[in-house]
This record gives sequence, C-alpha cells and structure tokens, in this order.
Amino acid sequence: MPTIAEQLASYATNLHYRDIPSETAHLAKRMLIDTLACALGGYHSVPSQIARDMAATVTSTQPCTVIGSGQTTSPDLATFANGVMMRYLDYNDGYTSKESGHPSDSIAAVLTTSELARANGKRAIAATVLAYEAFCRICDAGDLKPAFDHVTVGCIASVLGAARSLRLTQTQTLQALNLGIAPNLALYQTRIGDVSMWKGCAYANASRNAVFATLLAQRGLTGPSPVFEGRGGYVHTVHRGPFALEPFGGKEHPFKIAECSIKRFPLGQYAQTVVQAALEVREQLPDAHDIAEVTIETLQTAINIMAGDAEKWHPTNRETADHSMPYTTAVALTYGTIHAGHFDDAYLHNPDLLALTGKVKVRVSEAANRRVPEAMLCKMEVVTHAGQRYTSEVAYHKGHYKNPLTDAELEEKFHSLAGAMLSPSQANALLERLWHLEDVADMGEVVKLTKRETREA
Repeated sequence: MPTIAEQLASYATNLHYRDIPSETAHLAKRMLIDTLACALGGYHSVPSQIARDMAATVTSTQPCTVIGSGQTTSPDLATFANGVMMRYLDYNDGYTSKESGHPSDSIAAVLTTSELARANGKRAIAATVLAYEAFCRICDAGDLKPAFDHVTVGCIASVLGAARSLRLTQTQTLQALNLGIAPNLALYQTRIGDVSMWKGCAYANASRNAVFATLLAQRGLTGPSPVFEGRGGYVHTVHRGPFALEPFGGKEHPFKIAECSIKRFPLGQYAQTVVQAALEVREQLPDAHDIAEVTIETLQTAINIMAGDAEKWHPTNRETADHSMPYTTAVALTYGTIHAGHFDDAYLHNPDLLALTGKVKVRVSEAANRRVPEAMLCKMEVVTHAGQRYTSEVAYHKGHYKNPLTDAELEEKFHSLAGAMLSPSQANALLERLWHLEDVADMGEVVKLTKRETREA
C-alpha cells in the first residue's frame, strides 16, 4: 500500500486543468483575485516592509517578482514577502474543519513558482486547486492543537502547489514533501496570548520553506522517509492518533475549494459571524452608546482562539485585536462597520471602546458546537441600561461558502484594497487577466501587473 506522501505525490502529478470542472476553476480565480487584493491592501504594513527589505538583500539567477514593488529576488524570499502581504490584514479566505486555517496563503508559493517556470494560467489554476485540496483534506483528518499550528499543514499544501507549478515528477514531488514536512513544524503559540507580528508571517514562512524544499528536490536532494508513517514522522509526532485522508477531488468527488469562504471583514474567521451579528443588533439599537452588557454564545473553538486569553479584552497591538472577539464586537457596535483602520493605536487606546470591550461576555453554545464545521453559529444579546434586549443569530456570515459574495461584491472588495496601490486602469487590467487566467500564456505577466506605477513629482 502506498504511503501517505506517495498518495499525495501521485495525486499532485496527475491533476491537470482538464480534470477541473469550470465551476471549480472559477472558484480558484475568485480566490486568486481575493488573495492578490489582500496582498495589495497589506503592502504598507510594517511586517511587509521588513519582508521586502529582506528580499532586497538578495539577487538571484532565478529572479522572482515581489508584489507591489516589482523588485526581484530569490524565489523563496519573493514567496515570503508576497505571503506576508497576503496575510497581514487577516482578510484572506478561511476553511474550518477539525483543523482550520487559510489555504489561500499557499497562493504565494504557487505564484512564485508559476512565474519561475513560466507556467501558463491553466497550470496555475490546477496548482491552486491542488494546494486547497491538500490543505483541506489534511485539516479534515484531525486537530493539530494545542501543540502545532495550522501552517504545519500549510507547508504541505504549498509544497504540492509549488511542485505542480514547476512540473516536478512524482519522485521529485515525493522528495519535496519529505524535505518540506520534516523541518517545518510550527508551534500553536503563534495564535494565542499576546499575538505578535509573526501571526501574519507564519504561513508565509511555511510557503518560503516549501519553495526551498521543492527547488532542492528538483535538483535531486532526498529527504526523511516515510515522513508521515515513520516512528518519528508526522502522524506520531504531530497528529498523535489515527490518520486517514478522504478521497481527493476529481471524478465523482467534489473539490474542497468549494467549501472555503471569503471574508467580509478584516479579522479572524471565527469572529466573522460574531461581527455580522453585532452589526445586525446595532441596527435595532435606539442608541449604540447605551449598552450595559453584551453576551455572545458561539462555538468552543472560536472562543479558544479569539476569547481564550485575558489579552483579548485588552489588546495592545493589531495582531491581538483582530483575533479578539470582544474587541471586534465593540468596534462593530460602536461604529457600525469595521475596517483595517480600527486596529490602529488610536482605537486600541480609546477608553470608551475599551470600556465596551470589557462589557462583552462570551459563553460556549452546545448548539453551535454541534454544527461545526458546517456553520459558525453565533447568537448575540445586547442589553441596554434600561433593560431592553436586542438579539441576532448568524450561522453563515456574508462570504461563507453557503452565503457567498457575488462576483460583483468580490470585485468591490478587490478595488477597495487594490486602490491603495494601483490606479483604476491598472486594477482593471489585473482583474481582467485574473478573470481570464486560462488564457494567460505566462504567469509572470500577471505578477508584473501588480507593480505600482511610479508617479512623477
């Protein structure tokens, strides 16, 4: 019987664009549009600047492009810089299962290696669908917490996406998995406590390492095997229990990208329904400032990640705040919206906003637990000082795969983020190429369209 790595390598090398239904290809293009928008929106962040500074220290005989700046660097550092931009705003997609995360982070690896290989758009679509499939199927197999972070799975997905973009053989892909998995096991501490800048860099680093491993395998390097089933392998050290993958997408089985959601708000995915519920309650309130108490009932996993530490009631940085259920609820109730600017210092130190954050109570809902992972049920009740009660219940936030954004709404999100970097004509040109990615002959053309125009003084 083939090993798990052999199964993954075989699937990766045998998945082609022609095997992907048109509706699945369309979903991949939607995710690419959303992810590049998030990257352009995150361009000016401090972690992104640091990543680009690092990238600028290296020149390469295999140059790859950094989004926004247009600078070139080594494939691994381009992947890291682009991945940090994609993730920084916490606005890119989400998948929830036994383990959860953001499979679109693997697009950083797919884009770089597609550019490097001068792959066409059809191959990039196949590589994207493959990365999603691997990420989601492994997340379905079991929870990595409390020891390991979901980017451990992300490295596997990025290896396979990169290997497909580079058209590695099955043997090379197998070795890329061995080389990618063994040294790249990420700790869950990334997501809890006083969350640091690394939260937005962790998957980007996994993708960087995945590209490096893939390039080593392409050149003939071998890695530890069997990397999953071995005594010191993934199953025994990370998964810590029985491990089996469901059948991969294709033929009679649907592709998992169809179960991934696009975010409506720039914050952790487990608070998307919470914030929507808060906005719906706010519409009922006669006075948004007359709030005595807020009670949230939602699933245990959401509370663990976004309300499981004292820091979530007193966030001191952006990374903790966008992963704070109490804080994001207070923002939504106070301002009737939530955007990236609400995580700036002026809001983090706003005494009225912090006072409302302190009024938020969070409880586990067994009804919500029973609906995981199909829904992220949230029930919210707001009580005024006069004792009036207002409630809302949300199971599928706008953008959830069961309540999806329309293509027009996705384009609106794209322009709202890309407009910070690109002129309207540039943004439209990039969007047009992405919607017709199957017609693109060289993915390098698409990456170069993200370069910001320099304006003369």
